[in-house]
Amino acid sequence: MATFPKGAVLVFGGSGGIGQGVARTFAAAGSDVAIAYRAKQDVAERVAGEIKALGRAVTAHRTDVTVAAQVQATVAEVLQAHGRIHTVVWAAGPVVEQVFLSQADEALWKRSIDIEVHGFYHAVQATLPAMREAGGGSYVHLGSAGHLWFPQRDGLSVVPKAANEAFIKGIAKEEGAHNIRANSVLVGVIEAGMFLELTKRGVFDQKWIDETQKLLCLKRWGQPEDIGNAAVYLATANYVTGQQINVSGGFGV
Repeated sequence: MATFPKGAVLVFGGSGGIGQGVARTFAAAGSDVAIAYRAKQDVAERVAGEIKALGRAVTAHRTDVTVAAQVQATVAEVLQAHGRIHTVVWAAGPVVEQVFLSQADEALWKRSIDIEVHGFYHAVQATLPAMREAGGGSYVHLGSAGHLWFPQRDGLSVVPKAANEAFIKGIAKEEGAHNIRANSVLVGVIEAGMFLELTKRGVFDQKWIDETQKLLCLKRWGQPEDIGNAAVYLATANYVTGQQINVSGGFGV
């Protein structure tokens, strides 16, 4: 069990394949949880039930992160229900189409930026005042291991997340005086969510799997709980800020 302040972790994208695991890991570590989801109400409610079974308080909130007013309303609901948000985990994001950047049309590009970058901006703007008022808090951004070794055709994930990496460092620099920390987990290939969806579509075929496995020191895919464990660490490591943890099985080493 980790030591958390009173209140809850707010997991944006808590109904996603990785977000579910992060939410459950926080609950298992001793935190109450608020799940923010866009469309998968059934999944969010199932995960909430699993968290309740662990003896933790949990709420679920539908929100579109591209709409600032919806994010602000969700944050108000979470504060009313839990009293405080001690950690914000950014796990929201679309299924990323695997195309060369030169082939990414304007609609795909804008969608990626709007969800990943503007969405995270909305989340920070909505939660930062309450964190300051409460005496501190933590942001944990789920980024991409592609920042360290760029994977071809995954640019619609890596490029927007790179903007958020700069934002994370800005939060760490500017908000440390308010006891607010900000860090990133660089996410490798995780056997959940987008990876499973794109494998099902045939986008990730056996050749892709074989070539990607060659880049791993650990010859297995990661699990959502691997990301959750890193996120819990960053949420409770009270003298760590502005940092990245690469959770990717040694991808690209």
